[in-house]
This record gives sequence, structure tokens and C-alpha cells, in this order.
Amino acid sequence: MFLSTENYPQAHRILGIVNATGHLMLTSDAIDAFESMDQLFDEVKEKMKERAEAKGADGIVNIRFNTNVANVQVAPRFLVLTGYGTMIQRVKA
Repeated sequence: MFLSTENYPQAHRILGIVNATGHLMLTSDAIDAFESMDQLFDEVKEKMKERAEAKGADGIVNIRFNTNVANVQVAPRFLVLTGYGTMIQRVKA
């Protein structure tokens, strides 16, 4: 399974779109620990791989990520990361 932010230059079949979301709650003592976003990227990429493999994909191309900090009035902040891309299957010529 490969992941790419670019298109795949060889013959392939598009299987559809895959997405995944991860989140992390920041407690009040770690409210500015935005470097924690790094662990979310690994989590989201793994979820995307698992979902794509279940559909028979060989890879995911044109991957994009969207980050968000959700502020909730009575609770701490949440870091939210959503990833999405196009599942492809290589075509043997």
C-alpha cells in the first residue's frame, strides 16, 4: 500500500474516495501542545490504509489533509485531522 499527494503516472483504475478522521483532546495543562498533531497524521494515514486495503486498493493518491482546532466552551480544545484521497488499483498492461 502506497500513499501519495500526487497522481499515479501509470495505468490504474479508480476505486473511489477514502477518508479518515482522528482527534486529540488537549487538557488545560497542555493547551498549546500543537506538536501533538504529528501523531494524528500517523493515526489518520493508518486508518486510510486499512480502509483502502479492505476495498482492494494498491494505493491512495492525491491525498489531502485538513486540520482544525475545535474549541468547546466547557471542555478543552480538540485537535482534529481529516485526511482524504483517491483509492487506486494498478492495471497490469
